[in-house]
Amino acid sequence: MPLVNYSSREIVCKIVYYGPGRSGKTTNLQYVHAQVPDDRKGQMVSLATETDRTLFFDFLPLELGAISGFRTRFQLYTVPGQVYYNATRRLVLQGADGVVFVADSQARQLDENLESLQNLQSNLLEHGVDVRQMPLVLQYNKQDLPSELILAPAELDDALNFRSVPSFAADALHGQGVFESLKGISELVLKRLAAGSTA
Repeated sequence: MPLVNYSSREIVCKIVYYGPGRSGKTTNLQYVHAQVPDDRKGQMVSLATETDRTLFFDFLPLELGAISGFRTRFQLYTVPGQVYYNATRRLVLQGADGVVFVADSQARQLDENLESLQNLQSNLLEHGVDVRQMPLVLQYNKQDLPSELILAPAELDDALNFRSVPSFAADALHGQGVFESLKGISELVLKRLAAGSTA
């Protein structure tokens, strides 16, 4: 549920990057943060533990568009990829307005992608949210790897895209598909928000 700040005339929406370990969630946020002008972004905050270098989430507000005279600010978060950090995943997912599911395109990672998608669904249910009602896009990251190691976007759609949501081929390290994925989820969140404000 977006937060509405009447004094600053801002609507704050939370977008969570979700997916298996080392799929590229953090790389996405780092790329966006590096490309966005300083006056349009907040400080990126990382939380890490000694046991896993990927255990952190980033916080990055972006201002995009206006609805009914309110500026829209997006906060971008990542969740830890490892299943044993599920409590943290659930906590970060709480209050999310949209999800970018970052899948690892490597063929050998297909089971991890499926497991992480199921985990997303069960964690949303814990918050009383039906995954079918949540704005969601899929990003197929690491498409820059040799073709014999990865699945093509059409194959990944067949395996993962049960809802026929927007999907994007990506190479988050070099930026391909990063802003397209962000724009895709932003549009879905804003469309849902606009529909709610007119209801």
